Amino acid sequence: MKEVHVAVGVVRQGNRILIARRPDEAHQGGLLEFPGGKVEPGERVQQALVRELDEEVGIHIAEGDLQPVIGIRHDYGDKRVFLDVWETVRFEGEPHGREGQPVQWLALDALSDDDFPAANRPIIRALRLPHQYPITGGAGLDGGALVAQTCRHLAELSPSICLFRAPWLSREAYLDAAGQLLDWCSARSIRLMLHGDPTLLESVPAAGIHLPWRVAGQLDTRPLASSGLLGVSCHQVDELAHAARLGADFATLGPVARTASHPDAAPMGWARFTDLVATATVPVYALGGLALNHVNQARKAGAQGVAGIGMWWRN
Repeated sequence: MKEVHVAVGVVRQGNRILIARRPDEAHQGGLLEFPGGKVEPGERVQQALVRELDEEVGIHIAEGDLQPVIGIRHDYGDKRVFLDVWETVRFEGEPHGREGQPVQWLALDALSDDDFPAANRPIIRALRLPHQYPITGGAGLDGGALVAQTCRHLAELSPSICLFRAPWLSREAYLDAAGQLLDWCSARSIRLMLHGDPTLLESVPAAGIHLPWRVAGQLDTRPLASSGLLGVSCHQVDELAHAARLGADFATLGPVARTASHPDAAPMGWARFTDLVATATVPVYALGGLALNHVNQARKAGAQGVAGIGMWWRN
C-alpha cells in the first residue's frame, strides 16, 4: 500500500490553533483537522505547506517561519499516511475556508482526541508538551536535601514540567519528598512527573508517571487515566512501538551522546536517533549527554526536544 505524504500546518495565534472541519464525504469526514494537504512529487514539505495554506484557508506564510513539530506514520487499514507537521506563529491574511469548509480558532486546551482522526492525536500531545524535559539529579541525597536542591534548580530554570527521579530513596522517603515537591510545583504551575511504579500516583496526585523500561515492558495496557501524563523511557525501536501501544503521551530515547550518569551505555548518535524517531507515533525527547541548547538540533532530528539531568542540574 502506497504511503501518502501529507504536509500539516499548525497555525498559532497566542494560545489558539487554527482548525478546519473535514467534509462529510471525505475520508474521516466530519472530524476536525489541522489544515494542510498532499506533498506533490518533487515538492519540499515547506513548499507544499505554503501552497496548501494559501489554497485551503487563504493565509500567506514564509517557508522560513515554519518550525518542525512531529512526523507521524499511521495505517488506517485502507490508507497509510505520513503526517509531516510544521508550525508557524507568523502569517498574513484572514483565515477562511476557501473550499467551503468551516474553520475556527480553538484554544489548545479545547482540542479533544475524539474530535480528530486517530493520526492527528499525537500532534495534540506534541503541542501541549514543552521542548525541555528536566530530570532531577542529586544521586545519594536524602529526601530533605534533594527537595531543597530541586526547588532551587527549578526556580532558576522555570520549566513547565519536571521529572522527579530518585531511585536510591525508599518508597516511603520518595513519596514524602514527592509530596513536598508537588505542593511547591503546583504553586508555580510546574507539572511534576513521578518516576517508577504507577501506584505512586495513588499517594501523590502528580501530573503523571514516567515509566522506566523495566516497568513499561511488563505492562500490556495504559496504567493510568487519560487525564494524566504517561512517559516511557526507551532505547530501541520495539520499545518505542510498545510505548505507543500503552498509550504513552511521550517517550524519551537515548543515549544520544555519552553521558556521565550512564557511562557504560554506548551512544547512538544523531543519525541513529533520527532513524528511530521516524518510526515513532508519539512525541520523543532526545536524552543523554545533551545541553539545553541542543533543542533545535533535536527538533530537526524529529524530536519533541531534549531531556536530561546534566543539562540543568549542578550540585
